[in-house]
Amino acid sequence: MPENFEFLHPNFLWLFAILPLLVGWFLWVKNKGRASLKMGNTSGFLISQSWLPKTKAILPILRMLAVSALIIALARPRTYSVSKKTKTNKGIDIVMAIDVSASMLARDLRPNRLEALKKVATTFVNQRPNDRIGIVAYAGESFTKTPVTSDKDIVARTIKELNWGELEGGTAIGMGLGAAINRVKDSKAKSKVIILLTDGVNNAGFVDPVTAAEIAKDLEIKVYTIGLGTNGMAQFPVSKNRDGSLNFQNQMVEIDEVLLKKIAKETGGRYFRATSNTKLKEIYNEINKMEKTEVEEFKYYNYDEQFRFWVLLAGFFLLLELLLKFTIYKSFI
Repeated sequence: MPENFEFLHPNFLWLFAILPLLVGWFLWVKNKGRASLKMGNTSGFLISQSWLPKTKAILPILRMLAVSALIIALARPRTYSVSKKTKTNKGIDIVMAIDVSASMLARDLRPNRLEALKKVATTFVNQRPNDRIGIVAYAGESFTKTPVTSDKDIVARTIKELNWGELEGGTAIGMGLGAAINRVKDSKAKSKVIILLTDGVNNAGFVDPVTAAEIAKDLEIKVYTIGLGTNGMAQFPVSKNRDGSLNFQNQMVEIDEVLLKKIAKETGGRYFRATSNTKLKEIYNEINKMEKTEVEEFKYYNYDEQFRFWVLLAGFFLLLELLLKFTIYKSFI
């Protein structure tokens, strides 16, 4: 039986249990109505008999088939198809503020911090089809790469094209956060979220990160902060060769965790530390789970009723029984 087939009233199928009783009743009536004649010798009647009396049993069989077809019709067999439509009841606007300073090329994550982030951030975007997402890049200054949009292809392409060297050097956490706030502050969404990622300390810009966090709080914008970088030493880019390649050397990883924790706490978010590719992926998965979008799903069922076929089949069997009874088998009734 196909998956999209059902009986609307399956309880009627229990009527099949009475078929053996009907068969017994038909046999009893048949035997009761049969006349008998006792004869001493039947040798004079030994002539070739017609095949019709032997096939007369087809009449009650047709009647049973008609009853069976009617039972199936009463059970209302039907096939159905389902179409779905979703409605977002609680949209979320998310801005990812991403540090693109030179230190994001450090190799403590593979192949480097920026490439590792781009891969995880793209997966995060693709997992949130019902939300609007924007991208802000910052280093010593900030720049809106993509305003909040529901077009995930644009957002994914923007993340892929993120690179260092396009903005002034340094790490202006306050400016990155401020730019993200400007992107989402006028949003009509019921929930507004900023994911602020950095791998350093605030050493540039003219916007105080704590002041920006207070503004975010007043605007009911939740900020998740992520400190990116392993504990201890990491290979950082320190100079550029004539051919454009970079020279790396080991340096101590410095992340202002106190500031990032304060920003997250002030706005009702959380602080995370990503010390590896795996940990970074786990952090984005956790944020994805915490910020759930309420989606209502509507299902529409289209039914194709099959009972008419069984009613017609029952009528065919009854009509065939009557036709045979009053034509071919008329002389044997």
